[in-house]
Amino acid sequence: MTMTTAEADKILSASFAPWVLELGLRVEAVGDDRAILRLPWSDRLSREGGGLSGQALMAAADTATVIAVSAARGVYGPMTTVQQSTSFQRAVSGSDVLIEAVLSKLGRRMAFADITMTDGDSGEIAARASTVYALLG
Repeated sequence: MTMTTAEADKILSASFAPWVLELGLRVEAVGDDRAILRLPWSDRLSREGGGLSGQALMAAADTATVIAVSAARGVYGPMTTVQQSTSFQRAVSGSDVLIEAVLSKLGRRMAFADITMTDGDSGEIAARASTVYALLG
């Protein structure tokens, strides 16, 4: 049974720190090995020059991985980031960002994901990330 977006949104609202929730992330879609979240544009998240801050994108990628792992497992469980690497390709200004986390491997103790962050207006890739998670429960 595939997790619904409503179930994934409940994980998002119940399992993350208040500052992560302040990003305004919304679950757009979930699948057996992936999750797509929307990071709404906000002037509060922009840096000097008007581009969306890299810290916001990295937090969104990290969060999308948790939702993707939870969707693949059918339930949220304790996990922690072991590694995250992010490459920024272009600035995003004035546009939402779609964050798609796709699991490349889900084991009993570790999960690996590739994340693509796309400008919601132009469809151009803004950043890519890879994450490694330790599954604790």
